[in-house]
Amino acid sequence: MKKIISLFSALIFTAIIISGCGPSSVVVRERPAPPRYSQPLAPGPNYIWVSGEWVIKHGRYEYRRGYWVASRRSRVHYVEGHWEPRRNGWVWVHGYWR
Repeated sequence: MKKIISLFSALIFTAIIISGCGPSSVVVRERPAPPRYSQPLAPGPNYIWVSGEWVIKHGRYEYRRGYWVASRRSRVHYVEGHWEPRRNGWVWVHGYWR
C-alpha cells in the first residue's frame, strides 16, 4: 500500500510540474500587426524605450505595450524583438539587452 501511495504522489507531483510548463514559442501563419498607440514622453533624460512585444498567453500571442526603463549603464542598449520566419509560419523572438 505504501508503494501505491508513493507512486500516486509522484504522479500527482509530476503532473503539477508539467502543467506549469508552457510553450516557449508558437508558430503563426501570418505575422500580426502591432496595435497602434502613442509612445508616452520619457520620464527623464536617462531612460530607454523598450518596444512592445508579443508574449504567449494560453497558447496564443498577445501584445504587451512598450515602456520606459531607467538606463543603468551607458553602453547598454535594447535590441528590439522581431518576427522570424519558420517552415510553417512565423515565431516571435523576444528583445534583449546588449
